[in-house]
Amino acid sequence: MIEIKNKKAYFDYFIEEEIEVGIVLKGTEIKSIREGLANLKDCYAVIRNNEVFLLNMYIGKYTDASIFNHEERRTRKLLLNKKEILKLRDKIEISGYTLIPIKLYFKNNKAKILIGVGKGKKNYDKRESIKEKDIKREMDRNFKNR
Repeated sequence: MIEIKNKKAYFDYFIEEEIEVGIVLKGTEIKSIREGLANLKDCYAVIRNNEVFLLNMYIGKYTDASIFNHEERRTRKLLLNKKEILKLRDKIEISGYTLIPIKLYFKNNKAKILIGVGKGKKNYDKRESIKEKDIKREMDRNFKNR
């Protein structure tokens, strides 16, 4: 099963809410994602005219395609209900919050993206996360050695 994660999402942001959404893709984009040629790094979502769009997501070109290949970093539309879009827009209007894609995966042969409403971390918050991770790793190491 193909699952592409944004590894920096939880490191750079406090994720408060997650929501699963569909994404509008072309045929060559689906084939590229199935080959694992996608990346969610430096990607974010915006709300324009009561529609949600994913910006700066990289999907590599499909190697077996002819001249009808896709643009690698084009803007892609996300599929949400109107009620969900209004709910997200209300949360985004609070300063410092943004929509971050966390994971891209397939569910019933359809591409889905897990996006989160997140607030950016400061440098001292990131250092605290690193410290907690190191402490947990050290505790696991000591527990295994017993």
